[in-house]
Amino acid sequence: MQVSEDEFYTLVQKAVAEIPERFAKHLNNVAFLTADVPTPLQQRASGTLHGRGQVLLGLYEGIPLPRRTGGYSGVVPDVITVFQNAHEMLAPNAEVLERMVHQTVWHEVAHYFGLDHGQIRALERP
Repeated sequence: MQVSEDEFYTLVQKAVAEIPERFAKHLNNVAFLTADVPTPLQQRASGTLHGRGQVLLGLYEGIPLPRRTGGYSGVVPDVITVFQNAHEMLAPNAEVLERMVHQTVWHEVAHYFGLDHGQIRALERP
């Protein structure tokens, strides 16, 4: 399911706006970006290797909230990047695309709060 860059960015903004207030009020100094594909540096940072069946939907880059010390100030924003091509490749329609973007944004925000993949999966289980 392909959409324009503007439409994809709007989906990301909508997902950010839907972050529950109890979490959103603690999001400080975080930039939400979109990109077509991850850079080689982002690919390495994520631990995914292109061509090995792994698809990177999003990436959190920064210092998770629990690891910050009292001296944490004057730093560049943490960055959450959502990758458009991967979402388009996996989403068969607009409804699934929107749901996937929402889940990716939440997943990366959970990393901001210091949760690892196991903890995130446990929270996502019904």
